[in-house]
Amino acid sequence: MGRRALFVVDVQNDFTEGGALGVTGGAAVAGRITQYLREHGDDYDVVFASRDWHDGAGDNGGHFSDAPDFVDSWPPHCVAGTSGAQYHPALDANRIDVHVLKGQGIPAYSIFEGRTHDGRDFPEVLGSHGVTDVDVVGIATDHCVLASALDAKASGRTVRVLADLVAGVAPESSAAALARLAAEGVEVVPSGL
Repeated sequence: MGRRALFVVDVQNDFTEGGALGVTGGAAVAGRITQYLREHGDDYDVVFASRDWHDGAGDNGGHFSDAPDFVDSWPPHCVAGTSGAQYHPALDANRIDVHVLKGQGIPAYSIFEGRTHDGRDFPEVLGSHGVTDVDVVGIATDHCVLASALDAKASGRTVRVLADLVAGVAPESSAAALARLAAEGVEVVPSGL
């Protein structure tokens, strides 16, 4: 019997309405994820949550820019220790088992590029839990959710994205991301809420 994990990707103040890179529907998704965890949290052996956690000084390996292209460079966001980097208040962080920080001086989109608070690489921690099946929720559909789900699939796991528990930067790029995930063998399904 495989072990199941939920990835809660980047449900942070800077990625929700009013944040440095806020997406429409981000706050609502934060609340729905909490509701989902209340109703379905016991379905998972472990819940992981990632946060962008960028350095306040420097450009974080070209990730921050005063003239961002919104593809490879972005306005400053989710700087370590700031309110923008904190989980959105509608997300119940008490339901998270393992916290993962990514960025920290370099561009990072996938949870697989992150480290736990004790400095361990995420793939090692995931492996130590014996996870075979992954569900992915969070922000943004067309960037960090996409990258995290693709990496989970590439790691040989069975992966689903819960389509009503994600929010993206733009409708077109989000639809394209979900179509790409489906083409790569990731199931795109409703959460059942």
